[in-house]
This record gives sequence, C-alpha cells and structure tokens, in this order.
Amino acid sequence: MSTWFTEKQTDNFGITAKVNRSLHKEKTEFQDLEMLQTEEWGNMLVLDDMVMTTEKDEFVYHEMLAHIPLFTHPSPKKVLVVGGGDGGVIREVLKHDSVEKAVLVEIDGKVIEYSKQYLPSIAGTLEDPRVDVQVGDGFMHIANSEREYDVIMVDSTEPVGPAVNLFTKGFYEGIAKALKEDGILVAQTDNPWFKADLIRQVCADVKETFPITKVYTANIPTYPSGLWTFTMGSKIYDPTQVPAERFTDIDTKYYTDELHAASFVLPKFVKDLTE
Repeated sequence: MSTWFTEKQTDNFGITAKVNRSLHKEKTEFQDLEMLQTEEWGNMLVLDDMVMTTEKDEFVYHEMLAHIPLFTHPSPKKVLVVGGGDGGVIREVLKHDSVEKAVLVEIDGKVIEYSKQYLPSIAGTLEDPRVDVQVGDGFMHIANSEREYDVIMVDSTEPVGPAVNLFTKGFYEGIAKALKEDGILVAQTDNPWFKADLIRQVCADVKETFPITKVYTANIPTYPSGLWTFTMGSKIYDPTQVPAERFTDIDTKYYTDELHAASFVLPKFVKDLTE
C-alpha cells in the first residue's frame, strides 16, 4: 500500500505526493519538522505539515527571491537573509561577486542541521567563508540593526507560529532602518488565490515605508496554488528599470534578465491587490 503526504492548503483543497520513506521527524522548539523522500520531488522539507522546499523545484523560489533584488541594486555588498535555514537563498546570493558578506538568521537551528544532512544540494554553501550563520530571532536582529545592509531578504514560512511577526508593518519599518540609504527589501508574500488579503495588506504596509514598492510572481508547483508572489520595497532603485549592463552571466535554471522584467507583469486579479 502506497504512503502519501498531503498538505491541506485550505479547508477545501490540498496537494499530495507519494512518499518513499520518512528520513527524519521531530518536534523542535518551534515547529514540527519532517524530511520526506518523495517519488516525484526528491527530498522534501515539511514544517508544520506545510511544504517548505523540495530538491526538484527549489531553484525557482531561491533564484527569484535572491536575484531580483541583487541585480536591481548596483553594488550589493552586505546581505541579510531572515529565515531560509535550508540555505537555498544563501547559495544564490553567493553567485554575485559583489557580495562580501551574507548573514543568515534562522530561528530554528534544527532546520539548518537537517537541511545540511538531507538537502546538501541546497544547503551546501552555508560553510562558505562569506556566510555568517546565526541561530536566532530575525525580528530582533532587525530591531538591533541600523544602516547595516544593502539588501534584506525575508525567507519566512507562511504567517503562522514564529513567522507571524515577519508580516507586520513594524517589521518592515525596522527593515527600512536596518537598510542603508539605498537599500532594498524583498519578502515572500504567499499566493494570490488563497491569501489575497495578506498580499493586499503587505503591499499597503510596504508602500507606507518604501518609496518604490513592486510585486512580482513565479511558478512554484509545490507551493499553494503554484502561483507565488514576492514583494519588494526599495528606497531608490526601481526593479523594472535595471540597466542592461548590470546583468551578469550567472548559473541559473529559472531566472533570466528577460524574466526579471516579465515577472513584474501581473495578472489583473493580482495587480488589483497592489492598488
């Protein structure tokens, strides 16, 4: 008899994947963590019964969270990733030669530990000398930082449990303070099919804090609905007006300079949430 994992994404809808075996399962200080070996998606990280990342489609999310802001900024040297203990965003950040230091602040050290063990293709660059891995509260790290970072990326779970504070106006205001005068924020902001109110609220809050606010999308099949949004707040640089000479050739599977521009062209029902 086959074993299947099902993520119940709403009260009436979910996705399911055939599981070969459970690699690890425990209740950490913050959440239920499980590593699954799946037939379709390879190894899969699940937190509180929600899919966080898989070996097969992880590159979409990690590339789009990292490269959009890093190519928008003309010379990002110091980058902060809040959350993202699987290491995927850090891996993409390090593809930019201008980056001198990448700080990862993950509240749950177990995510880092088991990602290194079971997701080495994702977490493999966490030992790079440019990376400073800190196990701690990203909200408090932001609160204690001032004019320190060129780019801050919020790679959080959905707004439940320890991630609730990472979707508040006060958090975005703290990020603005932690960024340099020409800094950029980017955050994952869930999907427009099931979380329209969240996107509408985050966009409004970021607009009140940053002069330039843009929403962009990507296709991530193992995330709820498959259509995912990211929200950028920028003090100076417009991500839709990046000079062609700023793009450099890096190794990607999803992101391209053409897609950079295209990702900001929103379906009308998504655009309506941002206005």
